[in-house]
Amino acid sequence: MKKRNRIKKNKDFQKVFQKGKSMANRQFVIYMLDQPDTKDFRIGLSVSKKIGNAVTRNKVKRLIRQVFLEEKDNIAKGKDYIIIARKPSAKMNYHEVKKSLVHLFIKMNIYQTKNH
Repeated sequence: MKKRNRIKKNKDFQKVFQKGKSMANRQFVIYMLDQPDTKDFRIGLSVSKKIGNAVTRNKVKRLIRQVFLEEKDNIAKGKDYIIIARKPSAKMNYHEVKKSLVHLFIKMNIYQTKNH
């Protein structure tokens, strides 16, 4: 995941939280905000200390980033996404994380429609 595709600043996070739409399942919450002036999408990750120790939190973040990396061609551009991991995500393997996130992507219409 390239640096320009990440949300790091607190004010950017707050903007997405306040103005964006959200959708959740048991493992994750996704916030989405349109950014029409950008040609790519950006993601921000929030994995709280309730999830586990640093090793566990970093593993969860790596798994989420990997799903975005694999799905990046299908994900709608020009948007900011914030993914908040919930407690059950700590015990999930990669395939479970992917299935859970893809389920949310479909519910939120994050997948761009193919016009080619």
